Amino acid sequence: MSSVDAYAAELLEGLNEPQRRAVTHPGGPLLVIAGAGSGKTRVLTHRVAYLVRTGQAGLGEILAVTFTNKAAAELRERVGALLGRSTRGLWVQTFHSACARILRVEAEKLGYTRGFTIYDSDDSKRLVKRCLEAEGADLKRFTPNGVRNQISDHKNRLRSVERAQDLAHGPYDRTVADAYAAYQEQLVRNNAMDFDDLLVRTVDLLERFPEVRARYRAAFKHVLVDEYQDTNPAQYRLLQLLCMDDPMHQGGDDPLGPLAGEEPGHRNLMVVGDDAQSIYGFRSADIRNILDFEQDFPDAETIKLEQNYRSTQHILDAANGLIANNAHQLEKHLFTDLGAGDEVRVRAADDDFAEARWVVGEIERLAGEGVPLSEMAILYRTNALSRTMETSLVQAELGYQVIGGQRFFDRAEVKDAMAYLTWLQNPADTVAFARVVNRPRRGIGDTTVGRILAHAAATGVTPLEVLDDPAAAGLKTAACRAVSSFGDQVAQLRESMAAAGADLRVADLVEDVLRVTGYRAELEASSDPQDEGRLENLDQLHAYADEYDHEEHPDDGLTGLDRFLQQTALISDADRAAADEGGSVTLMTLHNAKGLEFDAVFLVGLEDGIFPHSRAIDSGELDEERRLCYVGITRARRHLAITWARRRALYGPPQTQVPSRFLRELPHDALDEASPEALSGRPGAGGPMRPRADFSRLGRMGAPRAGGASGGGGGASSLAGLGLRRGSDLQADRAKAAEDAPTWTAGQRVRHVKFGEGEIVGMDGDVVVVRFRGSGEKRLIAGFARLETLD
Repeated sequence: MSSVDAYAAELLEGLNEPQRRAVTHPGGPLLVIAGAGSGKTRVLTHRVAYLVRTGQAGLGEILAVTFTNKAAAELRERVGALLGRSTRGLWVQTFHSACARILRVEAEKLGYTRGFTIYDSDDSKRLVKRCLEAEGADLKRFTPNGVRNQISDHKNRLRSVERAQDLAHGPYDRTVADAYAAYQEQLVRNNAMDFDDLLVRTVDLLERFPEVRARYRAAFKHVLVDEYQDTNPAQYRLLQLLCMDDPMHQGGDDPLGPLAGEEPGHRNLMVVGDDAQSIYGFRSADIRNILDFEQDFPDAETIKLEQNYRSTQHILDAANGLIANNAHQLEKHLFTDLGAGDEVRVRAADDDFAEARWVVGEIERLAGEGVPLSEMAILYRTNALSRTMETSLVQAELGYQVIGGQRFFDRAEVKDAMAYLTWLQNPADTVAFARVVNRPRRGIGDTTVGRILAHAAATGVTPLEVLDDPAAAGLKTAACRAVSSFGDQVAQLRESMAAAGADLRVADLVEDVLRVTGYRAELEASSDPQDEGRLENLDQLHAYADEYDHEEHPDDGLTGLDRFLQQTALISDADRAAADEGGSVTLMTLHNAKGLEFDAVFLVGLEDGIFPHSRAIDSGELDEERRLCYVGITRARRHLAITWARRRALYGPPQTQVPSRFLRELPHDALDEASPEALSGRPGAGGPMRPRADFSRLGRMGAPRAGGASGGGGGASSLAGLGLRRGSDLQADRAKAAEDAPTWTAGQRVRHVKFGEGEIVGMDGDVVVVRFRGSGEKRLIAGFARLETLD
């Protein structure tokens, strides 16, 4: 046996049969359906190592695409361990990083310079807001974030400005299309691209320039894609251009066929994913990419990875039974050798506070049995459900972290420092300029900034050049003085950058910016304790830059500052999740939980209208909601509990709830003996949900109750102290409210204190159904609805 054959055999050791088939695939299109916990990362890393060790491709001839920088780093590290050497030259990157790297080389063909800025979501939102204001749009109706999301969807579906305008029906769509046109014009003028442009411009580049397309097709002999179920139309087209010659699947907005006269691609495309975990439709992900893969590529081989290495069988049975109710799917059946394990528990609570207390009690029980808090997670459909959970965790003095809050690079002082670096690198960037020109405060107001930007646009210069002669922009004496002083600071920083040249250290530049601009001095002089925290954040940014300066970087022709700005701009939400240090329960939405796993998982708030969400129920689109529930179930390794509450105060007064239809789809064989009662919806069913003795002294926010009664005896006083009421009292209140409620009729226009203006759709008993402009359809108890008639 040759050394190559011996190494290949070694690579295949420990893989199950489907995994081996995927790793040794001879070439051509390959679809790997990787069920949750089935070892897909292992298959990808072994496939890359197998291609290299068997001589089918060099490291530089493989493109492996992931969706997060964390996944890319893990894949690169594991490939390096398998090969026993450096992976330098291997393209293991996110879609956006790979596109940014291509565009840095080819940008001039599209009219950009190689030093173009990459706008993050906040930069984009700020620019969209400016465009809407210029059009005189009502920012309450046309929110910058909402319009930006619509523009993003257009781009991800490869809709040009002209196409968006053609599709616009009604004033909202037309305003979005006009904002899209103005926004795109400003991006080009600023020599900037947003995240979506990285994909769209790369597709544009490969479609318009055959020689560029041919070069990258030749460069990448094998293309591998992780989490393929999350790809959008732009990403699909990119993959097609890199290695295929087939038309896109039909049914999109603009189906694109093969380019005229195109030579067949190498077709070595391996995609790995799970349609049952496709949960990002709201981000323009198109599940048809994976469902129709075999139709798009008839010669493709399909391999199913169904053996799960994460969860026990009862948990997998629950997941299998649930997802079987989806009409459109690639069928598979997860199984494991880990044994049956604990049965899944479904529990009903009288209200959301009782639900939270039961979950916290179970967390304490599991912790007492040796399960670390860091291996427990509470998952929910919407962030609003975390409130009562957090309150109960605080009362129990249990540490917790909420994933999805503000991240390091979203903090204002960090964004200020990064904006300075961005503008110093790209003086044409008006968004970065507008952010830093008066930070710290130096007497340069919005009117002055507006005049500088208007003069720069009118004369075709950058804001930096206006600083040399501010009087030419029509500024008054005091404004000229402040702007000139700022110009002197910027000139000093740019001189330092030029002197350092190729030896510029980003950490030194960060410190120079904070010192020269007076940013650090202002915070140090402050007596506000929050400013001390801001200084600590800036120190962390400096430390981050220092670590970057000491890392090994690819020889890609970029300056150190270019590469640093690109790296930080491409950090995704998934990469920003704070690392758990071992002492905290994790709280997060189900969308944020994707890709994670815990010993114990609590799925809370399983009620119709909450999960599945009312929007999905109203539209009849339940498949993605069911996939989201499937993702939550398969996060659990050993323990899984699912809860719902008969009454919940989520968006207003407490309302009666019914158990989620997803609970009725769970196979009873996977559930413990108390679960069927909890599924019935009958009061008192579902096993013990009584308050723990430790909570008997606490009010809703943890304040001691008058009287200090201990024990779990209850009574009216103990219920009131816990923020709860007797069912008879609630029923009486609800009956009285119904008597006092006005009579609503379909078509009436109303206003709600929280949801704004809307229209009555109809009545369902004592529930009034209202369709609100910005919030969709809501079901409100008539007596508590707090609706004001507009007609």
